[in-house]
Amino acid sequence: MPQSYFTAATFRFLGALDRNNGRDWFHAHKADYERHVREPFLQLITDLQTPLAKISPHYRADPRKNGGSLFRIFRDTRFSNNKLPYKPWQGSRFFHERRHEIPAPSFYMHIQPGDCFAGGGMWHPEPDALKHIRGFLADNPAAWKSATRSKAFRDHLQLGGESLVRPPRGYDPAHELIDDLKRKDFVASAGFSEELACSTELLPWTVTTFKRVAPLVDYLCAAQELEF
Repeated sequence: MPQSYFTAATFRFLGALDRNNGRDWFHAHKADYERHVREPFLQLITDLQTPLAKISPHYRADPRKNGGSLFRIFRDTRFSNNKLPYKPWQGSRFFHERRHEIPAPSFYMHIQPGDCFAGGGMWHPEPDALKHIRGFLADNPAAWKSATRSKAFRDHLQLGGESLVRPPRGYDPAHELIDDLKRKDFVASAGFSEELACSTELLPWTVTTFKRVAPLVDYLCAAQELEF
């Protein structure tokens, strides 16, 4: 039977957390977090295991409460000027089985009032990984265009992230993919409404979105010499 996961209470909690971002408030409302945000997200991750394995046998939907696909709600404030302790959103990444060996692209889902999206790619790759991706792009432009310029991709996904102002050193400014070579992030995503997030369509929509972004993830895996 089709299943829904999130409800209006999910978004009410995250909105309230954004307005009351403090430890006392969170501890007083932790049961609401567990019931309306964490538990349904973990169930969604569980239900994505089989369809994700069909997209790629090397990717994992890990529903463990700690150390799995679900991001912690706690912010890492050690190196940030923003000392608010909690994220007013909940996200999950679906990672490559070899992510601890080699920097790898991932699939991703993000739930936040007014900003829900799903997609995949590599966000802020480290310098060595970025070097590999740019070199692979320069040498394999046709495969990149096939991965990111199909009708299904263009109609439903948008490339995002940051880019350099000038071409990276060592690359021809006239290269046909110079705008992509300038990228500092290689990600694509599709937004969705809170209404869809609370409906039985969320799981099939997410699977379809992951299928659409899979060619990009596959390309980035190839750039990192990873299986897809």
